[in-house]
Amino acid sequence: MKRFKDYSPDQQLPLPPDLNDWLEEGHLAYFVRDVVGELDLSQIYDDYHSPRGGQPAYQPQMMVSLLLHGYCVGMASSRKIERATYEQVPFRVLAANQHPDHDTICTSRRRSVR
Repeated sequence: MKRFKDYSPDQQLPLPPDLNDWLEEGHLAYFVRDVVGELDLSQIYDDYHSPRGGQPAYQPQMMVSLLLHGYCVGMASSRKIERATYEQVPFRVLAANQHPDHDTICTSRRRSVR
């Protein structure tokens, strides 16, 4: 059975308010999230093997969203994308306030381009 970390981009946070309120309607991050939501990511999901322990993986939909948004704004570096999940609102919204490290982002990039 495949396990992933919870990913609820529409989840309400106790503090601060809903992350979706941080960006104006029509922002590029929402467009990217909508487009990725329509993509067939089955080949990426199929690449995950049943874990025998350890932490669950991040949702591939979130990882593809982070990478695609990064490319759209000229940010291809995994380290910069990792930092952006802490410092830039659009990336925080796309990551649902989760913070994958740069190595995880790089691994996800390799999975996405096969």
